Amino acid sequence: MPDNLPPLRDVIAAHGLSAKKSLGQNFLFDLNLTRRIARAAGAESGGTFYEVGPGPGGLTRALLSEGAGHVVAVERDERCLPALAEIAAAYPGKLDVVSADAMEIDEAELFGSERVNIAANLPYNIGTALLVKWLTAETWPPFWGSLALMFQREVAERIVAKPDTEHYGRLSVLSQWRTTAKILFDVSRSAFVPPPKITSSIVRLEPLAEPVAPANLKDLERVTQAAFGQRRKMLRQSLKSLAPDAEARVRTAGLDPTARAETLSVAAFAALARAFRAG
Repeated sequence: MPDNLPPLRDVIAAHGLSAKKSLGQNFLFDLNLTRRIARAAGAESGGTFYEVGPGPGGLTRALLSEGAGHVVAVERDERCLPALAEIAAAYPGKLDVVSADAMEIDEAELFGSERVNIAANLPYNIGTALLVKWLTAETWPPFWGSLALMFQREVAERIVAKPDTEHYGRLSVLSQWRTTAKILFDVSRSAFVPPPKITSSIVRLEPLAEPVAPANLKDLERVTQAAFGQRRKMLRQSLKSLAPDAEARVRTAGLDPTARAETLSVAAFAALARAFRAG
């Protein structure tokens, strides 16, 4: 590494760090792998990158060494702050560390009008919630220009799944309504300490200028939640909780009331959202 920082294993040993299960942590030691992730995030193009859950800083170092102009890292585990401070010293003026919970951060306040890219080995226990937070921002296009995120393989498959497939669901619709999403590559269990029980995947998402089809976000969330909450039932039944005339509204959307949620396209869900417009 050009920064002359010690190997990550030595950093972790020096600071007495260990991954906390309660925080969903799994540390990445392989700097070749973290640099691959940084390149997938587009670090070589410069600009500002937002990283959530850097831990001891494996990906942080990779983003900076691959060319990121500035990294803002949010870390709630105070044990990791001294290790991150060492990276900040090796890259003067290029790393800001915020000690906070990313779920509670107002990114619009943090970045203002600046467009940033997000790159993160997300803690498993909040990964999906963070993605939904970024996908359901009121303002669109969002504050981020791209997302390069690590998820459990099963979550990654849900993000990119197509209708009539095993993993297609609410997260698929929310992701693909506003973004293009692609699984770039898998990350072996053995790359982590401690090794998780499952394979992980890097997913890249890029925001669309306009959603796939017009719909009110809150209405789309309501219909997807109701439809996939009873995914084996026909739409006329699963959507009854939203309106007593559910069958008529499904027909208004141009859809078959006997269809099931897992068969509908993202555009079809947008049509349902318009038909079940609240208020």
